[in-house]
Amino acid sequence: MPEGDTVFRAASRLRAALVGKTLTKSDIRVPQFAEVDLSGRVVDEVVSLGKHLLMRVGDVTIHSHLKMEGVWQVYSRGERWRRPAHEARIVLETEDLQAVGFALGVLELVPRDAEDEVIGHLGPDLLGPTWDAAEALRRVEAQGERAIGLTLLDQRVMAGLGNVYRSELCFLRGVLPTRPTSAAGDLRAWIDLSRRTIFANRDRPERVFTGDTRPGRQKWVYGRGGKPCRRCGTPIHEGRLDDPRAPGEPTQERVVYWCPRCQS
Repeated sequence: MPEGDTVFRAASRLRAALVGKTLTKSDIRVPQFAEVDLSGRVVDEVVSLGKHLLMRVGDVTIHSHLKMEGVWQVYSRGERWRRPAHEARIVLETEDLQAVGFALGVLELVPRDAEDEVIGHLGPDLLGPTWDAAEALRRVEAQGERAIGLTLLDQRVMAGLGNVYRSELCFLRGVLPTRPTSAAGDLRAWIDLSRRTIFANRDRPERVFTGDTRPGRQKWVYGRGGKPCRRCGTPIHEGRLDDPRAPGEPTQERVVYWCPRCQS
């Protein structure tokens, strides 16, 4: 599931492949931008911000969000794509490479000086060079009675965490995801653990929370509904959280996992 660490790695790959190079061809398969031609322009920067990826090309920024299924891949010219061509939403070519964005949940072009229109709402980026722990604390504290499991998912509070992280972080802190943020314990410790955990996973394709890198052993609770807790043996529970700020509306239908004995 793409989260901030996935986008960080995608930005790193694209940066190595494209920055400083001139585009020889562009093919944007979104009706609104289909006639835009970026050929002849130099890719200046590729950066990630939470779950968002920004590619700065001249006076334009290519903004993408992977959502659930998206991926950016880099190919040598002539290399066969590993995803179906009908899933490609953008193709950028240089003399020797192709960068292809497949099944991107969001793909748009915005003026470079208008990036705040698409990312200005985000909280501090847990993997960003300008990470601001004090601002993150202020935003977390402001959540009050909102469930900690919802606070962790809110990109306006801290940018980068997703569903896997929220379940695993709640387990590591020994707190139920339904506990109000104001009653979840040391909020500085939550923020510190969030940053340390996503930072540790940013350069590896498989996230590890348990310290065990073997397949099937990396996570404490996520995706393990009904299976025994690795610590106490109690069956892992799964469920959904309703956001009190939008009563009755499930939070993007994402399941949360917890151990009813190890978390309280």
